[in-house]
Amino acid sequence: MSRPWLVSWPAGPARPARPTLLCLPQAGAGCGQFRPWQDALGPEVSVVGVQLPGRENRFTDPPARSVEEVVGAVVAELAGDPAGPLASGLPFVVFGNSFGGLLGYEIARALGGRHGRWPDALIVAACRPPGMWTGAGRGLVEGEEELERLLAGRGLGEDDLDEDSRELALEVLRHDARLSLTYVHDDGAGGALCPVEAWGGEADETVPPGQLAGWRDHAAAGFRRRLFPGGHHFCLERPGAVLPLLSERLRQPAGNLERSRS
Repeated sequence: MSRPWLVSWPAGPARPARPTLLCLPQAGAGCGQFRPWQDALGPEVSVVGVQLPGRENRFTDPPARSVEEVVGAVVAELAGDPAGPLASGLPFVVFGNSFGGLLGYEIARALGGRHGRWPDALIVAACRPPGMWTGAGRGLVEGEEELERLLAGRGLGEDDLDEDSRELALEVLRHDARLSLTYVHDDGAGGALCPVEAWGGEADETVPPGQLAGWRDHAAAGFRRRLFPGGHHFCLERPGAVLPLLSERLRQPAGNLERSRS
């Protein structure tokens, strides 16, 4: 079956359905960054990345036109997979980093609303709450300085990006900023009927820790906030701090997330 939006990395011989970790990358990035997570989590877990067009293996595909288009396409592929998390009934966790957290939230809501299958947990990292996303990418679309600042924050130097690669990275980031501007938050649509965790870096200047508490208003089945050392890209720079928590969450029964006031 063709799955242009979903990418997986087999860990050893084919085996029956496994708990699934669906990973959505930050703006301007591809899901290939999650491939090492499959090796780290082992063959008992299936790590599946969401690949937006215009990057990595979808380099020649035209950019997505709207958040709604992305959500619909990803949900359709998940629902159409006879061995996927919707069919298996095994633990299923959605993890989204930065802009990927917003997409993950809307994917979780679409799965629950259209197919009656909520993830066992939604984990958003370095991601502002949905109500704060309206117009948030405008500065990236209109000015090069903000784009350069965000790219620089990833710690990529001249050895990592030559001039052509840098221009390509900026263009993909610009596409995703435009995509974010299509997002319209609906206050009356209801939040996620699954446990939600909001993770943040203690030194994150893009999404300060205080903003994470706003996710509580979108978590109807339990909420927890966690802070980690590092900045906006803490989960990619220090995967050893987050992968054990993801592994644990994939092995917990649905809904086993205590409410928190943090």
